[in-house]
Amino acid sequence: MAAVNDAEPLPTTDPALLSVLAELRAREPLFHHPELGTSAEDLEQQMAPDFFEVGASGRRYSRDFVKDALLRRYAAGGEDPWETSDFHCRDLGRDTYLLTYALRQDQRLSRRVTVWRRAATGWQVLYHQGTLVTD
Repeated sequence: MAAVNDAEPLPTTDPALLSVLAELRAREPLFHHPELGTSAEDLEQQMAPDFFEVGASGRRYSRDFVKDALLRRYAAGGEDPWETSDFHCRDLGRDTYLLTYALRQDQRLSRRVTVWRRAATGWQVLYHQGTLVTD
């Protein structure tokens, strides 16, 4: 299998999507923006009914599992400093967008992908995945 060159330049976001990119970038890392709401109702509005996530471990997490974990985290308070970079946005179809980015948590680096849909009530996340970057 050929090695991937992580030093290659990332694709650029279509200039027509720069406003969408800015809106979605302000929502990432996903569920780490308490100003967007931290109640069960807030989370239900932010997640599509069929939302699920695949963690960096490869495990799949249901909407209810993610919501319950987030409510416990919000109740405990505190936030880890995370750094995001390398954002790219792609139009997938009617009001649906793919957002990719890198997330650094101390020494841990992962690539993230989130599928978003602009709904009448605001942005809803359809899918999220994290993949660890290893040497």
